Amino acid sequence: MTSEEIQQPIAEDLAAVRRMLDGEVQRPGGVLRDVLAYIFSTHGKQLRMQLVLLSAAICHGVSEKTRQTALAFEFLHSASLVHDDVVDASPVRHNQDAVHTHWNNKVAVLTGDFMLSRVIEIVSDLRNVRIWQVVARLGKELAEGELRQMHVERSMWITEEDYYHIISGKTASLFAACMEAGAESSVGSLKQVRSLRTFGWNLGMCFQLKDDVLDYSDSEQLDKPTMNDLRQGNATLPLLISLSRAPKEEADAIRLLAEQPLDRVGEETIRNFVMRYEGVPYAYRRMAHYREQALEALNSTFHDSPVRRSLTALLDYAIHRVR
Repeated sequence: MTSEEIQQPIAEDLAAVRRMLDGEVQRPGGVLRDVLAYIFSTHGKQLRMQLVLLSAAICHGVSEKTRQTALAFEFLHSASLVHDDVVDASPVRHNQDAVHTHWNNKVAVLTGDFMLSRVIEIVSDLRNVRIWQVVARLGKELAEGELRQMHVERSMWITEEDYYHIISGKTASLFAACMEAGAESSVGSLKQVRSLRTFGWNLGMCFQLKDDVLDYSDSEQLDKPTMNDLRQGNATLPLLISLSRAPKEEADAIRLLAEQPLDRVGEETIRNFVMRYEGVPYAYRRMAHYREQALEALNSTFHDSPVRRSLTALLDYAIHRVR
């Protein structure tokens, strides 16, 4: 399926949320309006909005509460990226200067704070305790995930299980929360809510694993810099599994190299090492595992429908995308 075909069951609602988002950008004045317009100028994938809407659609349908929930999650996700870029000192986001680069750290942090406050406002107006609980739990999980990753920064000695724990908090928890909140906004049954949360978590694991695989792609083909995780001192699955397969002396040499600031020669040495020990194929096998778990949760609860087919296609997109 193309992205348009995936979005077809929720196309009108997605367009409505985008209009709401445009309204949010115009709401404040001064520099805040400029920063928000800058953040949302690229639109990105807006995948989290789609997850909320699709989750509601497969239960009892999209409502105004669902659209507000989708808006809140898009704001929450964007705020977390603005803050993350400051914490990681990442200069670029979506092929343009990050907010803290274009303005400064103060503007970036305060804009992120404003967006999170707006999330609280939107969710409060929903008067739905369960959605409130989802958002509160997500905020905790995202912060814990980032702190967990910071704790092991520049360490190439973490285990495969450590890695899964980190990406569960950083990425999978957000996908799971979007699905859960969407189902709650549509008054889904307990079984439906749990199944969609499970689907979202496994989708998020696939999405992050694919991001980590793309980091070893050809940068010209990808049309963006690669090896970013290594530059930031983060070990991802392709490298971790390769280190576990290599002879000790070779693995120790690569660890020592990876724990230092890398030049182009160092990056190529590590890329070749990962390719030689088939770290990327292993990551794809793990994606296949999470895909199977996601489909089991989805298909055991929901009958075949255009929305279920869109969710399945979204899962395949996460694994097979090229950027």
